[in-house]
Amino acid sequence: MVIKSIFIIPAILFSGIMVSAQKDIPSFGKVDKADLEMKQCSFDEAAEAVVLFDVAEVYCFLNHNSNSNFITTQFERRVRIKILNNKGLYHANIRIPFVSDNDIEEIKNLTAETINQDANGNIIVTKVDKNSIYIKKINTRFSEVVFAFPEVKAGSIIEYQYKEEAKWLYALKNWFFQKNIPIILSRYTLNFPPELAVSAKPKGILKVETTHNFTDGRDIKIFELKMVPAFKKEPFITSDIDYLQQVKPYLESFEMAGRDPINLLKKWKDIVNHLLEDEYFGVQLKKNIPKTSDLEAKLVNINDPYKRMVIIYDYIKKNIQWNEIDGIWALDGVRSAWKEKKGTTGEINLILVNLLKDAELDAWPILVSTRENGRINMNLADENQFNKVMAYVTIKDKYYVLDASNKHTPVQLIPLEVLYSDGLLIQKFSNNSWYWKSLSDQLNYFNNSIVIQANIDEKGIIQGDAIINSSHYSRLNRIQDLKISKEKFIEKFYMPSENNITIDSFKVSNTDIDSLPLIQYCKFKQPVNSSGGFHYFSANLFSGLEKNPFLDDTRYSDVFFGARQLYTIDAFFTIPSGFSFDALPENMLMRLPDTSIVFSRYSSINENKLAVRIELEFKKPFYTAEEYDAFHEFYKKLFSLLNEQYVYKKD
Repeated sequence: MVIKSIFIIPAILFSGIMVSAQKDIPSFGKVDKADLEMKQCSFDEAAEAVVLFDVAEVYCFLNHNSNSNFITTQFERRVRIKILNNKGLYHANIRIPFVSDNDIEEIKNLTAETINQDANGNIIVTKVDKNSIYIKKINTRFSEVVFAFPEVKAGSIIEYQYKEEAKWLYALKNWFFQKNIPIILSRYTLNFPPELAVSAKPKGILKVETTHNFTDGRDIKIFELKMVPAFKKEPFITSDIDYLQQVKPYLESFEMAGRDPINLLKKWKDIVNHLLEDEYFGVQLKKNIPKTSDLEAKLVNINDPYKRMVIIYDYIKKNIQWNEIDGIWALDGVRSAWKEKKGTTGEINLILVNLLKDAELDAWPILVSTRENGRINMNLADENQFNKVMAYVTIKDKYYVLDASNKHTPVQLIPLEVLYSDGLLIQKFSNNSWYWKSLSDQLNYFNNSIVIQANIDEKGIIQGDAIINSSHYSRLNRIQDLKISKEKFIEKFYMPSENNITIDSFKVSNTDIDSLPLIQYCKFKQPVNSSGGFHYFSANLFSGLEKNPFLDDTRYSDVFFGARQLYTIDAFFTIPSGFSFDALPENMLMRLPDTSIVFSRYSSINENKLAVRIELEFKKPFYTAEEYDAFHEFYKKLFSLLNEQYVYKKD
């Protein structure tokens, strides 16, 4: 959305805003020597840095003299950070994003300085040179203020403050109490006129201290947390944003004396209507994208709708480069991106929808939030929750979700970053029809099938061949790593440190045929373990399941694998003559109580040959934090069985 005109409040009206809630914060640059001499965080001794305080206030001004756009907001913030060791030096590089389009937001009065203590205990202040602060344009809509603190070292304190003036409610932002480092004090204040009702609900497991009062005719809400632990990123988390301790404010209503309140909460139907009229979204869907001669030639005499979809999708993936900017908007226009063969996710996928519709396919835009961006709250209508638009195509009784900015995802797979999420499908422009669509995939798995043929010599060296078939989402996951670096791919998937494996040769087939499994061949060596005349080894090779990631007894976030999973291992080992196998691990069938995970293992011996069959299936991709206790216990048993050793000895 672009605001074309708005009343700007004189800066003098905003002077001294933060006094309402920040009186206990020391003045800028005034530092306690105890903070300078601090060596570690008292409640997190391993911390690389600690935020001494991070305080902000949103001040809203209501202009009764304007008939429209009568609200302006300002956001003031102060941050002070103690650098505890060299690992924390990167916290001295600051980026402040803002909406620069049409001067919707403007960063002002930025002041920053580094505070050190010399050998004699004198305080040395080094200010950030204003010439070293610059604005970096991200795209047509967004920019960021970028700067780095000078003279930063272990023991430094860095501090900065700034003011952000914004049209309408753009300064009313989500506040995150947590970071990847601990915070001693985090405080967020909403300072609004009484005519505006603002709701703000804390989210997270920690109890936020909330104060609500009326001061000088203003409605003031203060949210505060002290001694906030660093956010712990747990394995297989959906998104940090979903679990960070935070508060989400939004405007509810406007009320003038003697009048009924006006509901200001948005509705999804109104948002869809606005999007379809927006210059950077709906208008772009009505642009005529001229097909190139080579695309026309590919589509000639192709009557099958599926084939037409594949041709157009593959053509755009091949011929338009993504500029690494996400978003739902075509900021420079679809025609410009088509001509330049480069664009944002919004531009590329709106072009895709255009061309698919032109080819008489049932194609529409679907608004999504990627896993990294966090889950959508469908009960709170806000287009800012979406960070991508994709194409949604229906052919007979099947649907396809296409992101042409992603070069690796084949047409038959839902992009992993939105799999098992919800999308807002905008359908039928004439009557602004829209629907929520659950983007699930019950057919395709993370599927890895492993076949191993190996001989063990008298010196205890396993030498063998392995064939790994990675299909569906497993292929997608691996091909992206393979395209970046073959060497790093081998290191990641074939040489875990726990197994002490050496790869002698490696090759791959079907790298360019995304409908077929990615087939990987390797020759490998691995020493067996020996003790007291016994030799032992594991048949669990190349599965990626060598180490249990769920060791913690408690968990705060849900477990999300991204897709359902299926692993099979068929392993055949031959030991040298003069040796024999000891008692085999027992054959096993084990299920999680809800049967959503099934594990089986079968082993047999024929003279000096061992055959092992392992199957592991995850029938659902998601386990809640409430399910974690049973899940955790199952995983402990699972990995003890996966890594159970096969033992042999000399006769």
